[in-house]
Amino acid sequence: MRMYDLIAKKRDGMELDAQEIAYIIRGYVKGDIPDYQMSAFLMAVYFRGMTEQETLIMTNEVAKSGDMVDLSAIKGIKVDKHSTGGVGDKTTLIVAPIVASCGVKVAKMSGRGLGHTGGTVDKLESIPGYRTNLSQEEFFRVVNETGLSVIGQSGNLTPADKKMYALRDVTATVDNIPLIAVSIMSKKLAAGSDCILLDVKTGSGAFMKTLDDSIALAQEMVKIGENAGRKTVALITDMDTPLGNYIGNSLEVIEAVDTLNGKGPEDLTTVCLHLAANMMVLAGIGTLDACLKKAQNAIEDKSALQRLIAMVEAQGGDASVIKDTEKFAKARYMYEVKALKDGYVTKMDTEKCGIASVLLGAGREKKDSPIDFSAGIVLHKKTGDAVKTGDVLATLYASDEKLFVAAEEEYRNAVTIEKTQVLRNPLIYARITKEGVEKNDI
Repeated sequence: MRMYDLIAKKRDGMELDAQEIAYIIRGYVKGDIPDYQMSAFLMAVYFRGMTEQETLIMTNEVAKSGDMVDLSAIKGIKVDKHSTGGVGDKTTLIVAPIVASCGVKVAKMSGRGLGHTGGTVDKLESIPGYRTNLSQEEFFRVVNETGLSVIGQSGNLTPADKKMYALRDVTATVDNIPLIAVSIMSKKLAAGSDCILLDVKTGSGAFMKTLDDSIALAQEMVKIGENAGRKTVALITDMDTPLGNYIGNSLEVIEAVDTLNGKGPEDLTTVCLHLAANMMVLAGIGTLDACLKKAQNAIEDKSALQRLIAMVEAQGGDASVIKDTEKFAKARYMYEVKALKDGYVTKMDTEKCGIASVLLGAGREKKDSPIDFSAGIVLHKKTGDAVKTGDVLATLYASDEKLFVAAEEEYRNAVTIEKTQVLRNPLIYARITKEGVEKNDI
């Protein structure tokens, strides 16, 4: 078998078999297949696509290229959640405690932020003392004791994906549905949970900008999960406007705590309730309506908040900042961005809002860039809201006043104010299961 022949086969639109795909993935991880040949293969996939069977085989090969986590030491059904990324997306901090308080185990490995999107690990590390790097034994113990644990990706998980993604990033082959699905689902399969809920974002702040592309990606990933023996459901949620009102690491933890206290913004609360309910449905807890009520009750009786506190304490964090969020370290400086004219907010380029928060120090422009946990943005006006000249659109927070100039310019470029009011987008467009697509428009 030669890589040259397999590249040509895919270039000509032919289907590769399991042996051929295994040869490619295993050979690339070992170093037997050079980057230039793998680049050619990925470009062939970009233009020719992959069949459902090819995508499943490649996902399994990438998952098995490193450690496969065995969660059998954790009692009960384990449900994982994955978001395709966005701005203000602190849902894991809310959803995982809700689900855990309803009897479903959440053993979750999360990532760090890069570019305009935030990372759950960075948000949790804004809690003083919170450890995201646990041994496998500690990880299991925390989940068994508290019902949940959120840590950083550890060990040798999906090395093939790491190598392939680095190559795709520099060869313009990132934006391809089968390759995105392989990348996401290989990590989910390797992480070991019984069920998987996918939160696929759509809009200006999402990786998939259109609803059709988001649905296509969700369908691909649901098929992979189900074909691999994992119960899998996807929700298509809006990211044309930032989720919630706070962008930035400790700011988003504060908003998550507010939401678990029943005082969160309506958009964030609604999305989290539906994500949590769908995770419970996957675990066999009950119908969607029954699980929505259970999720709502977990907020009302504060049991979900208590689960978050228990997890923070179990992982070495200072839970006093959760019990009283005023104790979080504050940014040294703040700056108000005010409206320059009357009208309505008709559009928010969510990616630019995320970039503005990065410019304030809340995110990374490069993989190893330091971040300022207290930096970020509080939004006072969002799409559909009326504004008058002088109204505060947003408050910027940073530890260096010089950062406000570039961040304000980026934020103003993100917000469009016009005379005619527009309707807000649905928060949840669709639910994708193995049976098909259910339109929601919630």
